[in-house]
Amino acid sequence: PFTLHRAILGELISIKPKEFFGSNQPVTWRQVGEFFTDNIKLNVFKGSKFIKTDYEDDKKKLIAHMNAKGYRDADIEFDTVYNYDDRSINIDINVHEGPKYYFRNITWVGNYLHNDKTLNSILGVKKGDVYNREQIDNKLTFNPKGPDISGLYMDDGYLFFNVTPVEVAVEGDSIDIEMRIREGAQATLNEITITGNDRTSDHVIRRELRTVPGQKFRRSDVIYTQQRLGQLGYFNAQNIKPNIVPNMANATADIEWQVEEQSNDQIELSGGWGGYFGFVGTLGLTFNNFSLRNVPRIKDWRPLPVGDGQRLSLKITANGRSFQNYGISFTEPWLGGRRPQSLTISANKSISRYSTSGTLTDLNSSLKVDNISVGFGRVLKWPDDFFTLMNTVSYTVYSVENVNPSTYGLGCSDCSSYGFKLNTTIARNSIDDPMYPKSGSTISLSVDLTPPYSSWRNLNYETATTEQKNKFVEYHKWMFDSKFYIPLDRKSPHKLVLEAKAHFGFIGSYSKALGLGPFERFYLGGDGLAGGVGSFVLGQEVIGLRGYQNNQITPPFNTLSGTVRGGIVYDKFGLELRYPITTSQAATIYGFAFTEAGNNWYNYEDFNPFEMYKSAGFGARIFMPAFGLIGVNWAYGFDPFPLDSGNKRSGPQFHFTIGQQIR
Repeated sequence: PFTLHRAILGELISIKPKEFFGSNQPVTWRQVGEFFTDNIKLNVFKGSKFIKTDYEDDKKKLIAHMNAKGYRDADIEFDTVYNYDDRSINIDINVHEGPKYYFRNITWVGNYLHNDKTLNSILGVKKGDVYNREQIDNKLTFNPKGPDISGLYMDDGYLFFNVTPVEVAVEGDSIDIEMRIREGAQATLNEITITGNDRTSDHVIRRELRTVPGQKFRRSDVIYTQQRLGQLGYFNAQNIKPNIVPNMANATADIEWQVEEQSNDQIELSGGWGGYFGFVGTLGLTFNNFSLRNVPRIKDWRPLPVGDGQRLSLKITANGRSFQNYGISFTEPWLGGRRPQSLTISANKSISRYSTSGTLTDLNSSLKVDNISVGFGRVLKWPDDFFTLMNTVSYTVYSVENVNPSTYGLGCSDCSSYGFKLNTTIARNSIDDPMYPKSGSTISLSVDLTPPYSSWRNLNYETATTEQKNKFVEYHKWMFDSKFYIPLDRKSPHKLVLEAKAHFGFIGSYSKALGLGPFERFYLGGDGLAGGVGSFVLGQEVIGLRGYQNNQITPPFNTLSGTVRGGIVYDKFGLELRYPITTSQAATIYGFAFTEAGNNWYNYEDFNPFEMYKSAGFGARIFMPAFGLIGVNWAYGFDPFPLDSGNKRSGPQFHFTIGQQIR
């Protein structure tokens, strides 16, 4: 029968399967396809040169592949490498396959803590299964896809546990295996040391450790700690190594945590076109391993006060006198130093000036936004240690002077609106590396709640003016974000990674008569970085959708004078296939191909989760410690803009992104 493997291999390889494997029994195209699927990779970053060491490794992989299929006695009888022409070579390989074997009886010896039934259920091998020694070794020592025998013992302190599988009988095509176990004594952790941290203080690392002196050794604690240290971003996640030194004489173990520092402070220097404002420049400084207590100790600066894991961020966005935005935030991740409870304080001020005459010389009208917020977060122990809970209280004042009442939908020319809200976010983060995640997920659900002023204000909202309605900002807002990272390469799980993501959001009102004002609405499309006048000053939720222009998918599309712009419900889905070019300490660079879709609705009546704007494209991202994460994207939008009478697709678009984008 015709198959994809046969069609491709039949064109590329001018040999028969039996000639290639040199087997004594018929070899199907399916067997050939399985081997090539597992062992032959398309690699656009390497040339197809003959390298002897790689060739020897490939021969070992070939035999391992045959062993995994039950051919325990498979061996390469001979192979020949000879020149085909001046630039290429031929390779002939003759494989002795031998008979196919099956498991018969599996017995356990030396197991006192766990009975045979428990061990057999973890091993997962039944009588009559195809003999696969690799499967046995994985289930005994370390199984990345599930439980294993060593984990069962080592998670209960039995560091000195050892199991040896021995073939005690081979009769015909059947093999009996005896599992010889030495359980040993439970080990207690003795000395825990840290090396390589020349910037980060010991206490910042130790508060993340689950491996504590005096506790019983657990392999799962070592794995969890390694993952947590990688999530901090202060160290090269690829080079975090636990050096476990067992001492059988007194049943203890020392652990030396070896780390390699990397600077993850960031400098943001960027510019963009801000609509009416013209060119808008941004300068931002983020210190992710800041130390407030070391500020007066100038001699300890390297070259700044670092080491305590605090985060200080400063940002200025401006275009001369027309627009300025100033922001500062500080986060202490371990308030009090004993528990993972964070305190975040931030303040932001925006000033936007305009000219009622349309010229930039007479800036006689303005909108000012002043915001301050305080947040308190903590790590949860249930359902697991990857969960966090964050509560933030913020107060915002919007002030306009000498503006057209319809410009922002506030309904006044000289007035102020006041916003007080509580945000609660519950999130789970289990990714292994913040710069290039290879496994795990991030999931969050957040809600913004303002006081229901309309419940107690003595105001008839049916007859009230827009200015009266918007004096106090009132709404509730719900956001869901999720990203999952799935390694696709079984042989090299740190290589090809698939990111799958889904995002939802909606805004509601406490009062039908009041409705929703112009605040916190969704603007969809483009790179998600900037979006003109509105996103600078009114705090809209700007969400990127590559393949379309900035804020292009923002209803209502037939905007009339005085109509509030922005969606109240949106969704977005995406898949991104990533391949790392380098993940060194100096820089992390990876390429990607993606497809994504989303939409934005002005009211709930029009909401249709299957009616979406779709796009696909490719690009690359680079992370450098000094400049943070920068991305370049080429995307093609497959759907036309709603008001495009010619029904023309959005087509190709270039996008430039800065930093990790949540959505």
